[in-house]
Amino acid sequence: MIKQLRALDEAAFDWVFRSTRSLRKTRLAFWFSRSGDGPYYALFALFAMIAAVEGSWLFVQRALLAFAIEIPLFIGLKHTLRRSRPRSRPTIRPVITPADTFSFPSGHSTAAFLFAALIVASFPLWTSAVYLWALLVGVSRVALGVHFPSDVLAGALLGTGIAFVVMAILP
Repeated sequence: MIKQLRALDEAAFDWVFRSTRSLRKTRLAFWFSRSGDGPYYALFALFAMIAAVEGSWLFVQRALLAFAIEIPLFIGLKHTLRRSRPRSRPTIRPVITPADTFSFPSGHSTAAFLFAALIVASFPLWTSAVYLWALLVGVSRVALGVHFPSDVLAGALLGTGIAFVVMAILP
């Protein structure tokens, strides 16, 4: 069963990687991937605080707690599970150099879906846009050749789960 799931994951990776060639050529995949880097989360929180948007203080509190949980958790999972990235396959040449060696779960996807869930809880008007953005961050990681689809799915579930736990702690 595990071999079948891995084969399905690799076939899905191959399809997404081939299908997103145009995103790599236009650099859109690179842009979406970079938009999921850590400093942009802090920048968004800072802008929310400066603009004094209603709910921004609770959002910042939740984000600080959530990322304090998320970062060591996803790093610990990666180093425990030690799944190789797609670049270990001879036909794959990733477009970017990932920050670490292991693939599962995707840290960018974990953070993007965590952030999306926190934004939706505080600023529901942004629901469609922020979840579309989180999805594009995840797809970009596959398109750039640094994650398998299951890495992205696991990250999305992990990030969303952490957000729900934090929202239960800080309602």
